[in-house]
Amino acid sequence: MANTQNYATLFANQLAGKYARELFTAGLTTENVNFSGAKTVKLPFLTLKGFKDHSRGGGFNRRDVKTDDQAFTLSHDRDVEFFVDAMDVDETNQAASAANITSTFETEFAIPETDAYRFSKLYQDFVALGGDADETELTSENILEVFDSYMQTMTEKEVPLDGRILYVTPAVCKLFKQAASVQHSIQIDNATGKLDRNVYSLDGVQIVETAPTRMKTAYDFSDGFAPATGAKQINMVLVHPKSILAVNKHSYIKLWPEGTHVLGDGWLYQNRQYGDLFLIPTRRDGVMLHAA
Repeated sequence: MANTQNYATLFANQLAGKYARELFTAGLTTENVNFSGAKTVKLPFLTLKGFKDHSRGGGFNRRDVKTDDQAFTLSHDRDVEFFVDAMDVDETNQAASAANITSTFETEFAIPETDAYRFSKLYQDFVALGGDADETELTSENILEVFDSYMQTMTEKEVPLDGRILYVTPAVCKLFKQAASVQHSIQIDNATGKLDRNVYSLDGVQIVETAPTRMKTAYDFSDGFAPATGAKQINMVLVHPKSILAVNKHSYIKLWPEGTHVLGDGWLYQNRQYGDLFLIPTRRDGVMLHAA
């Protein structure tokens, strides 16, 4: 019997490690999501009421508990297949061949597209929910003031301080480095002489420098992905992951040996990924972004 197992399961740990290293938005991924049906995620939200004065004569003030389920339907369902000539596959080690194709495809196409989709979808949800993207011209003189205003707005809206992530393009990251009031921690490795001037966090917020090609407001996904006509550059996103639902529901990777298909003398590689990202409406305050 030909080996046509789902290599996504076999490569689970390797793929997880690759995504953790190379996917800029890995910190937004939602784990342990419960699905209702084939493509719907339901999140329960509780509506409660506060304290009332306690009576020492006995008894408690009973308040109502209202449960409201919000449904999110996945729509980003992608697949690809490649025909690989029999002479290019070592039949005694087909798993290695599948791993090589998978690693190349994930690095060059799947991972960049996942970031691009997530940032553009986050922007679109943000605007659809009434958010206004900041268009202030960013300079080394005002970058900290803009960042501080984002932080202040979130804190006033009671978005948790712990866990916030700041995604920036290299150009914006450079502005933070050049900001006069930033106190840099410069590390020098005495053994190698390596000098590290990177800004990894600011006021406890993790900074993730992200490729600008993955941070557009809209993409055309008809053939891979490319910036859509009229798309703006997203320069900076301050986000709390709890405001986001980013799920990967299904992953399917198979390398079909010759003889198990009728497409020619070779092996058939197939890869499918199904997932989506949603900005949770009741948590829109957990996102601030700049696009121009």
